[in-house]
Amino acid sequence: MHPYPLPSAGVRKKRTIRLLFLLALTALFGSSTTGHAQSSRKSQVRTLRITRFYDAPQPLPAGNPGDLIRSEPFDDYDLPLSVKVVRILYHSRSASGQDVAASGVVLFPAEKKAPSGGWPVIAWAHGITGVARSCAPSLRRNLGHGPFLSMYVNLGYAVVATDYTGLGTNFRNAFLDAPSNATDVIASIPAARQALPQIGSRWIVMGVAEGGLAAIAAAEKENEARDSGYLGAIVVSDIASAKGTLAPQPSSSIKLASLAYGTKTVYPDFQPSDVLTEKGMTLYHTIEQTCSDMGSVSEPPVAESVKSSCSQNKVLLQYLDRSTPTVNQTYGPVLMISSDHAPSTSDAITKMCRLGDQVQWLHYPDVDPGRVIGDSVRDQIAWIDARFAGRKATGTCGGTP
Repeated sequence: MHPYPLPSAGVRKKRTIRLLFLLALTALFGSSTTGHAQSSRKSQVRTLRITRFYDAPQPLPAGNPGDLIRSEPFDDYDLPLSVKVVRILYHSRSASGQDVAASGVVLFPAEKKAPSGGWPVIAWAHGITGVARSCAPSLRRNLGHGPFLSMYVNLGYAVVATDYTGLGTNFRNAFLDAPSNATDVIASIPAARQALPQIGSRWIVMGVAEGGLAAIAAAEKENEARDSGYLGAIVVSDIASAKGTLAPQPSSSIKLASLAYGTKTVYPDFQPSDVLTEKGMTLYHTIEQTCSDMGSVSEPPVAESVKSSCSQNKVLLQYLDRSTPTVNQTYGPVLMISSDHAPSTSDAITKMCRLGDQVQWLHYPDVDPGRVIGDSVRDQIAWIDARFAGRKATGTCGGTP
């Protein structure tokens, strides 16, 4: 007999989840006080070069969304040894319906045997990184949210994380375009299964910030596709119409330059100079080559880079309309996670309820989106476990859960 009583399996699992939860919080916030100059200096060693793996064949052979072009194991990420990674390059569709290539990664447990039916899957939709090829999360040594995603791998999930078309691959990126980003997310699932047969058929999608819009768009697309393996969506961000970036006036010249870039991707006749000044156009050409989130792009004042008439530009508004959530009904349960200070999310929940969506809203006191991710980890895990266990989701519509 063991001299001390051993904890039960349930207690051990709770302790493991708590440890992983604390590790995720440390990974997310441990370096939050790092200075801007230090961040810029370290950015070079935190990125990876674009290799031939990311170069799609020219011309691109015809393929259906989700068809795998190539895959390769890759072990040069700053991730725990318990996590293995395979890079994937696969067929997707652009905003205009053209056959394009998207890149991404598949993270899965290194030392565990896949369960019967394969690894349950979390499709990760990332937030804003930029519009240049080098801005792909799979070209970051920590994958942008590597410790957070590794937490889920260590809990027994495979994580499939797309870069979005044009980040990594040699196509133009459609910045903040929820429909095409959602297509990249959905197509990454069958591509991952072709690369790794031990990937299961059941999956949920989780998105943060820009990825939150993509996650809702994916849930809307599933209302038509009705993939039997799709189980629901988690949205971690203050959800608002993409038009909110213009109201009451643009808050970031980099974001406006990126939106102009995305608009040009979807509507080739659009002229970025219609909404950007000379300084704004200089910024526009800078972000074509450099990632704005790495601290290496100097941001001029909005008043000096954005024309006052930008909020009335019809083509730009048409582009932003594409990413307006809560217009079409979603399929499956949706978990909305935001701060308490999120009036636009409250409005979105009301609209989703009117559409008949099955949505639950959890809100947290912290304003910082990154901390909301960490604060909500336990609730994320519980919600995901319930979906794969086949339990009924709780809803907010019709009353407070």
